[in-house]
Amino acid sequence: MRSLLKRLEYAPVWLLMRAMALLPRPLARAHGIFIGYVAYLILPRLRRVGRRNLQIAFPDKPERERNRLLRGMYVSLGRLLAEFCLFPRYNRQNVEKIAVYAGFENFEQAEQLGKGVLLLTGHVGGWEIGSFVHSIYGHPMNIVVRPLDNPYLNQLAEDFRCRFGNRLLGKQDFARGLLAAMHKGETVGILMDTNMTPPQGDFVPFFGVLACTATGMARVAMKTGAAVVPAFTVWDDKLRKYRVLFEPAIKLVNTGNTDADVLTNTALFNKAIEDVIRRYPDQWLWVHRRWKTRPPGEPSIY
Repeated sequence: MRSLLKRLEYAPVWLLMRAMALLPRPLARAHGIFIGYVAYLILPRLRRVGRRNLQIAFPDKPERERNRLLRGMYVSLGRLLAEFCLFPRYNRQNVEKIAVYAGFENFEQAEQLGKGVLLLTGHVGGWEIGSFVHSIYGHPMNIVVRPLDNPYLNQLAEDFRCRFGNRLLGKQDFARGLLAAMHKGETVGILMDTNMTPPQGDFVPFFGVLACTATGMARVAMKTGAAVVPAFTVWDDKLRKYRVLFEPAIKLVNTGNTDADVLTNTALFNKAIEDVIRRYPDQWLWVHRRWKTRPPGEPSIY
């Protein structure tokens, strides 16, 4: 019975993706954006979370502007949905239709050090697109993901993500897989902008408010000497495509006090993510309860 329910859940998603894949790219994007607007209208709980997060991050912005940013996020999600459905049609010859590099030299310099590269990223713009495009250009990578609860949907997503050599690291194998990849000089992409709980996370500022943040990346980078390169995939309205941005590697703090340095470096990672969100505020996933976990004694933000 449970398997049947999973299949019934999978069927409409598969049909939607197949239908979107048949459309010309502009029309597929228009349909994706329409779906985003529908989601905005019919999911009031997520709207409330998004408005609360925007209030935390941008207390000085007028409510009208925060609402505009929230609607823009749903447009961004709809666009990402459409582009994800179109993955099977892309290859090395036509990949520039979907995205181009910006700052590739920053990734190249980090890779040449030979100690592995940790791509610090978040749910900004087309986060699924960045790793996909990077693999088409000949740079397959490891991606840290949480498997979807539906095994059929999970397999579908995995097939799309890994068409050109990307590999998935489940969060349950995070530490071992991450260290192994760094010892091989490989690249690992990690979404670092989600709420965590102790002991996997600790509290560092994010938009001026303490947020429980994963500390594993900082520990691995300090242990292995791997470069930490901020990398984000953002929609460019003028180009009508995405830009895969690689920023200069973050200079890690290493005073010898490991615990203190982990917190300092994790705060630097949050700052890098925050800076990109401030530049593209309508492209971040505001409906995630980023500040859900609170320090002992603090009331819930939500």
